Amino acid sequence: MTRTLDRRRTLHLGALLAAGLANGCDGEASSANAPAVSAAPAPVRAISALGRLEPEDGIYNVAGPSGMGSVIAELRVDKGDRVKRGQVIAVLDNVPSLTADVARLVAELDNAKRELTRNNELNTSKVISDSLHDERETHVRVVEAQLAHARAELERGYVRSPIDGRVLYVHAREGERVEQAGIVELGRTDHMFAIAEVYEDDIGRVRVGQRAQVRSPVLASALSGSVEWVHLRVAKQDALGTDPAARKDARIVEVEVRLDDSQPAAGLTNLQVEVEIAP
Repeated sequence: MTRTLDRRRTLHLGALLAAGLANGCDGEASSANAPAVSAAPAPVRAISALGRLEPEDGIYNVAGPSGMGSVIAELRVDKGDRVKRGQVIAVLDNVPSLTADVARLVAELDNAKRELTRNNELNTSKVISDSLHDERETHVRVVEAQLAHARAELERGYVRSPIDGRVLYVHAREGERVEQAGIVELGRTDHMFAIAEVYEDDIGRVRVGQRAQVRSPVLASALSGSVEWVHLRVAKQDALGTDPAARKDARIVEVEVRLDDSQPAAGLTNLQVEVEIAP
C-alpha cells in the first residue's frame, strides 16, 4: 500500500510539472505573437542663445578726417538727437583757415583768367609769343586744380552723418581733440535687431525665416522677430550669462533676428538678451 501511495504522488507531481511547462510555452508564444510597440519620437527642441540688441548694420563711429588729430570747434548734435544723411554733425577748428585758402584761390583764378583773356587778344595780333600764351593757360589750369583741392579740404572740415539715424553717444565735444573713438556713435534705431550667438553645434538647425522670441528682464514682454541672416564665420562667444557652469570658451555663429516692433528696443542698444529660435 505504501508503494501504491508513492506511485500516486509521483504521477501527480509529474502532471503538475507538465502543466507548468505547457503554460510557459503558451506564454512565450503569446509574447512572440504580440505586436511591437514603437517608442514616440523625441520632440524637436528650440534653439536657445544669448545675444544683444543692435540697430540695423550695427553702430557707426563717426570720426573726423584722416591724418592729424582735429579739434572740434562746434558740435551741432547731442545724445538722442535724430539726424539725416548728409547733416552736419560737427565743425572742425581748421574751417576758418581753409575758408581763407579757398577765397584766396578764387581771387587768384579770376586774375589768371583775365590775364589769359588779354593774352588771347594779343596772341591773335601776334604781339606775344605762343609760348607765353601757353604758359598763361597752364597757370589757369594749375590754379583751378589748387582751388578744387582747397574746396575738398574745406568740405572735410564739416563732419556729416552717413545715415538717417539717431545719436547714441557723444565721444568728443567743443574744444576736444578727436580721438580713435571718433566724435559720435550713430545707429538706425528705427530698425532694431537681436544678434543671437548660436553654438556651432546648433547652427545647422537655423534657417532664414525661422521665428524667434527675444526676452530680457528689462523688456516689459517678449519681442518677436524672424531670422534674417546667418553669418558665414565661426567666432568666440562674447555674450556671457550668469550661469557659472556655462561654457566660457564656446564657439558660436552670429544670427541676425529682425524684430517685428523696434520701438521697445530702440533705446536699448547692446542690451544682453535671451533668444529662442523656433525649430
